[in-house]
Amino acid sequence: MLTSANFEDRQSFALRLVVLRVATIVVFAVIAVAFWIFQVVEHQRYEQLAERQHLRTMPLRAPRGILYDRNGKVLVRNTYSFTIAFVREQSANVNDAVRRVAAATGVDEARIADIVANAKKRRDPLYRPIPIIEHATLAQVAAVTARQVDLPEIVVQQLPTREYPEGGVAAHLFGYVGEIQEAQLQRPEFAGLELGAMVGQAGLERTYNTLLKGTDGIRTVAVNSRGREIEKLGEQDPVDGDRLQLTVDLDLQKAMEDAFRYSGYSGAGAVLDPRTGEILALTSLPSYDPNAFASGLDSASLNRLFNDPLKPFTDRVIQGTYSPGSSFKILMATAALEEGVITPDTTVNCPGYYDFGGRRFKCSRLDGAGHGVTDVRKALEVSCNVFFYTLGSKMKIDTIHAYAEKMGLTGKTGVDLPGERDSLVPSTEWANNVRKSPWYPGETISVAIGQGAVSVTPLALATMVSTVANGGTLITPHILKAVDKGDGWIPAGAAPPRSTFFIKPDNLQAIRDGLWRVVNGAGTGYNARIAGRDVAGKTGTSQVISNEGKKAAQGKTNMDLRDHGFFVFFAPRDNPEISGIIFAEHGVHGSNAATIARHVIETYFDKRDGKPLPVLPPPPALQKIGTPATATQGRATDGRTRGAGGAREGEGRAGRARLAEAAGGRVGG
Repeated sequence: MLTSANFEDRQSFALRLVVLRVATIVVFAVIAVAFWIFQVVEHQRYEQLAERQHLRTMPLRAPRGILYDRNGKVLVRNTYSFTIAFVREQSANVNDAVRRVAAATGVDEARIADIVANAKKRRDPLYRPIPIIEHATLAQVAAVTARQVDLPEIVVQQLPTREYPEGGVAAHLFGYVGEIQEAQLQRPEFAGLELGAMVGQAGLERTYNTLLKGTDGIRTVAVNSRGREIEKLGEQDPVDGDRLQLTVDLDLQKAMEDAFRYSGYSGAGAVLDPRTGEILALTSLPSYDPNAFASGLDSASLNRLFNDPLKPFTDRVIQGTYSPGSSFKILMATAALEEGVITPDTTVNCPGYYDFGGRRFKCSRLDGAGHGVTDVRKALEVSCNVFFYTLGSKMKIDTIHAYAEKMGLTGKTGVDLPGERDSLVPSTEWANNVRKSPWYPGETISVAIGQGAVSVTPLALATMVSTVANGGTLITPHILKAVDKGDGWIPAGAAPPRSTFFIKPDNLQAIRDGLWRVVNGAGTGYNARIAGRDVAGKTGTSQVISNEGKKAAQGKTNMDLRDHGFFVFFAPRDNPEISGIIFAEHGVHGSNAATIARHVIETYFDKRDGKPLPVLPPPPALQKIGTPATATQGRATDGRTRGAGGAREGEGRAGRARLAEAAGGRVGG
């Protein structure tokens, strides 16, 4: 009998059954929708995630191309070193993993955390290995390998690394490599590269990065849930970068840097073949050690280099601009002779001063006496200011500027190095458009002796003297000689001359004779004299500050206010094979630069003739350079810095005297 109580129980059961059925339908509907989303809508995404759980793609860095000197000596090569990298995708707790890696390797935890954090800021993919310890020691590699189960996020890679000559030789010429920066990814030359790629950041490494970088390979491996590699699935080998042969002669390069360090001066130097424009040696001091970048510099060391008051990153030979001083008189003599302002036999009487516009300009003799009757040969030999003041008074600034263009003292030289600055010889157009004031004739008087608004790079001066050496061809200095893409050396081709103008033979001979007398007569280039080599050249002194300013600043500044010294040269006089410049920063006088040049010139000719190369005696312990690998190279060995104020100038004089004695010359003022 169905009672009311039974009816209520049955009704309640039916309701619960309906609710259960509805709930079941809803649950299965949700599952079906989720299944559809996972399998259809998000299929590709989850397929990739699943793949990454058992597949790992490892980039194989391509070795960069090797650099050789003109004689086949290896200059820059690759070595292989271990890199410990961090894969965030395999880490359940990044902070904890960083602590464990730091404890295992002995590396500062904050440094590793900083590297990983920077990768996160750059939005690097989670699966990309982040190098946290480059050039890892065998002990560090063994430590992380033994803990592979506990450190699934760690992988050990063997990568090619750049190896440069010891001591920072030719550092500015070679440059260095480093990780590509995010801003660089937008440039056409870096198309196709990703963050983490190693590219040239300076010097030839940057100029010829496309040739040197090669093509990276890929290694695909299967890993288990702990990130441990269990099987190699495929590998595409990297392709080495192209080999490059340079015009540089390593022996000549070392000779120039040795002579600079022995003298105690910073500065810049360039040696060229005036017939072709090939650069045989190029240096800037102080410099840095590119190997420090190859092995990885921490931010503190990098900041010290960037903030060093000696500016080791500045390539003085192409980025420093200076008043050329009396070396500019070569251009003035050429312009005056070719324009018919004077002939080789024109004479000027020098009483020791020159009056112009109500002002008296002194000549170059310290005793105030004059040079007497002087022609262009003697004027170059004794560096007679009065003779060139006279030329300046007879010539227009635009004529001088036109010859500066013909001889390479305006704009850039076109050398295959990045960051070159423009040289400037003023003109009326420059005065009106840039300076916003007219040009006055009195200014031309200063320009005539390489002062005033003249500002040129050392390499530009080297091209100027090369133009006289070769008879009027404005060469394009260059460093690349040949390229090997795997099928043998292919000449890079000589860089075409920028211009050519004919220098009349009589005029050319008069200039060459005068420059020969600078070195072999009564001139200030005597320290470059080498028997039988017919060295010709011209010294120059460039003021850092006026004499009046120097007196006013005495005792009030720590800046080094001593004058710079130049020496431009070529040899032999009548059939030049080499030309160049030595710029001695705060070198006081060009004769000290000539002393450095002598060792370079001797090295060139002794090597050409198959003789033993000249060797400078070791300097005393006081002069020993003891800078660390990550600091500047070529710091002044007499204790002078740009801020030293010349406190140890006596030691600097001793260094110059030793170099002059070793070269068989004299010490000049």
